[in-house]
Amino acid sequence: MARFIKDRSQAHGKKPGELVYIGTAQEEKISIRLIDFNAKEIIEKEGPSLIEDFDLLGHERQSWLNVDCLYDLSIMEKLGKHFSLHSLMVADILNTGLRSKSEEFKDGVFFVIKMLRYDTQKKTIVAEQFSLVIMQDILLTFQEYPGDVFENVRTRLRTGKGRIRSEKTDYLAYSLIDAIVDNYISIVEMIGRKIEDLEEELLSDPRDNIMQDISQLKREIIYLRRTIRPAIEAVQTIIKSESNVISETLQPFLRDLNNNLLMVSDAIDTYREMLTEQMNAYNSIVSNRLNDIMKFLTVFSVIFIPLTFLAGIYGTNFDNIPELHFKYGYFMLWGVLILVAAIMLWIFKRNKWF
Repeated sequence: MARFIKDRSQAHGKKPGELVYIGTAQEEKISIRLIDFNAKEIIEKEGPSLIEDFDLLGHERQSWLNVDCLYDLSIMEKLGKHFSLHSLMVADILNTGLRSKSEEFKDGVFFVIKMLRYDTQKKTIVAEQFSLVIMQDILLTFQEYPGDVFENVRTRLRTGKGRIRSEKTDYLAYSLIDAIVDNYISIVEMIGRKIEDLEEELLSDPRDNIMQDISQLKREIIYLRRTIRPAIEAVQTIIKSESNVISETLQPFLRDLNNNLLMVSDAIDTYREMLTEQMNAYNSIVSNRLNDIMKFLTVFSVIFIPLTFLAGIYGTNFDNIPELHFKYGYFMLWGVLILVAAIMLWIFKRNKWF
């Protein structure tokens, strides 16, 4: 499946708000995890039975309900009905090709962002859609696949370090988005190191297939840019949000998050320019190599023109060529040939033609 645009053929002919999963086919079972917490305690639960315990959420605690794998439409429909989520919002959660965005609704904020990972085998960046529904005392999150970058956040919740257990769900949502952005920075740094290593190799002794690596990295940079630009817009939208679930005390953290995204975006633009320059430099190197080859062949050809002329004259079959009857005529011809070649080489060198 294409990384840039996902196949939406399953949604063709469907009415707006009708639930259709748009994404890669999944073999993993759907997973539901719940973390209930306050400043004093934390309770963790996991399993499909949580679908029956939604009424327990948000009572004197903050609740984080996470769903992995989104293909089970019945569970998604039940979630939507229980939390009074608009059918279009649930449909957006199921559409994993959605652009990052932030929207306010009656009871909170809906936020969509891409979570990235680097596939070391395919040497490509893979994006997974991560959706958050931020409500009063309840945070709902939805992931395409199992596995994420939130283990540090869970550790902070379990150990009670920092302010995360004493804050509302908006701060937890910020912490999750911040972990995603930190992962952006790590991936961009890794790609940046590869680009800088290629630049050093390009200037020293470029191998023949280096253009393939440059083209591959340029595709990944374009993919990163396509992913991060909408994320900046989404964060800037939530900064301006007037929803009562986004507290005023969260604003400095959101602005810092926005600055980190802008820094990543600037780095991506810089690396994209570096890759363009590397492609131009490689083309210049190839062109210079071709020019050197053509220069050598031209010099070689020009030197042999008079030599071929002399050899042609003395290679004819006429009897009246006096030099043919000289005792040392053959050696004299060789001497003339070598002298002509040496003089021409000296002229080329003197005029810096090679």
